[in-house]
Amino acid sequence: MSLGYAEKLSYIEDVGNVGMVEYFDASHLLREKIERLAIMIKKSKHLVVFTGAGISTSCGIPDFRGPKGIWTLQREGKALPEASLPFHRAMPSLTHMALVELEKAGILKFVISQNVDGLHLRSGIPREKLAELHGNSFMETCPSCGVEYFRDFEVETIGLKETSRRCSDEKCGGRLRDTVLDWEDALPPKEMDPAEKHCKQADIVLCLGTSLQITPACNLPLKAIRGGGKVVIVNLQKTPKDKKAALVIHGFVDKVIAGVMDQLNLQIPPFIRIDLFQIIIMQGLSLDKRYVNWTLQVASAHGQKATLPFIRSVEVSFLDKEDYKAAILDRQPFRLKRRTAYNKAFEMVLKLNFGDGCGCSSLEIDVPVDFKGSTDCFNFDKDFIFQKLREKAVIESKCGQNDVIERKTILTPRGDVTTYAIVTNLVHHSKTSKSSPDSRSNGDLKRRKPSFNGTGSSGKRSKVSKCKSRS
Repeated sequence: MSLGYAEKLSYIEDVGNVGMVEYFDASHLLREKIERLAIMIKKSKHLVVFTGAGISTSCGIPDFRGPKGIWTLQREGKALPEASLPFHRAMPSLTHMALVELEKAGILKFVISQNVDGLHLRSGIPREKLAELHGNSFMETCPSCGVEYFRDFEVETIGLKETSRRCSDEKCGGRLRDTVLDWEDALPPKEMDPAEKHCKQADIVLCLGTSLQITPACNLPLKAIRGGGKVVIVNLQKTPKDKKAALVIHGFVDKVIAGVMDQLNLQIPPFIRIDLFQIIIMQGLSLDKRYVNWTLQVASAHGQKATLPFIRSVEVSFLDKEDYKAAILDRQPFRLKRRTAYNKAFEMVLKLNFGDGCGCSSLEIDVPVDFKGSTDCFNFDKDFIFQKLREKAVIESKCGQNDVIERKTILTPRGDVTTYAIVTNLVHHSKTSKSSPDSRSNGDLKRRKPSFNGTGSSGKRSKVSKCKSRS
């Protein structure tokens, strides 16, 4: 987490009342309250969850008002905490993943978040069941056609400003804007209206990790009370709404929710992150048509002007070492230019070295190149492939599974673009009092050629290579 991120979030709450005291319920009282909450949730017909910064502290993202919160430290003149992971690699907590399971079970109807970290969406909460009141640091939207783009990098602006990218819809092409509100921005009706609607319908609004001091958002849970519903607050600090709540629990959110999931006999699903990247090969014939001037680029799948934040460097080698010189690409854009005889087919080996926060350290991919041959174009069902990759990651209990999801040809200038999907994180959460994940699975990665038969790579196409894993 950088100071820039703290500044990005600084508009969310008023800086008064920082450094609030934390309270912890006694163990026996905490157990009783967890059992009571589980019974309430089990009987609920329309559960809504309202979240604040406290739900993400176990993800390495500091809150605001706690003893180690951003504003508390700033007020005391202390340095902000060092992040254990880059912001764009922050992973959903036990609570985030528990909410995913509650939604899949049909218990949780809607999530309202004041956070801009994008972790609810990344965890798997459906977009139509989520209101992000203050925006999402990883989301761009097209004001012309309304399409949203969820990125793997932090969008560079705040305040609903134009970014450097355009809508990918050929019929639109509008300039994209960020979605994070600034001081003077009103809460967007697109988020506020469904949030208000679901709070009015709720029989329980469960408030997790929020001080409930941000207006007008903090008043949303109270709409449930007017309709006969109840408010439950789980927070380490007292809030102005405590007296109106049917139940107040002072404890770590992860510990409380883990206990609730135990009582409900529900499993917490693992978090599996899948990232995309592209391998682009552009080519042009020399005037005498004897040689090909070609360019290799490992690029983001989010557009030409997007960064590729999870790859640190690319090592390029060739199976025919006598004719081709290896190269290390350690700066973005990861691009290599070479000249080859037109009738010369060859095979490259790309070793992708991943950055901090990825569960695997590297991946090797074989890329056969034949400029005289034709290219097979295809576009597989991305959701289907993603699901197969997730299932394989869980079965193998490691990350690194990858597959090709799309291949297309560019006519002018001539080239091929192949899009890959790879599992970069697999995190299991145990239903214990611990607030941190119990494992971050890694493993050897396969060195493979592109597979065009759906998911995974066939035995004929795959070779086992030596790969390092992060501890």
